[in-house]
Amino acid sequence: MDRQRIDKWLWHARVVRTRADAAALVAAGHVRINGRRVDAPGRVVRPGDVLTVALDRAVRVLKVVAFAERRGSADYARALSETLEPSRAHSPERVRGEEA
Repeated sequence: MDRQRIDKWLWHARVVRTRADAAALVAAGHVRINGRRVDAPGRVVRPGDVLTVALDRAVRVLKVVAFAERRGSADYARALSETLEPSRAHSPERVRGEEA
């Protein structure tokens, strides 16, 4: 498998609890693929794509590493992505003027 729908990937990677929640998150515009806002749950992701997901008051930046045929354990889900650090330019410390 070399690609997968964004809503299925978010659900398989356990970013959200249900596939319906994943579709709603994408449709609301809270997901970006490689910096571009996505509003269609059927949009495909490929290995190497960087996802920016706004959840509640946190932003998660994930790199797509693999895909799953079905939803598995939490350990299996962690293997589907690599967590990246959000940009330091937008962090609260930088906004307040503190040096890193």
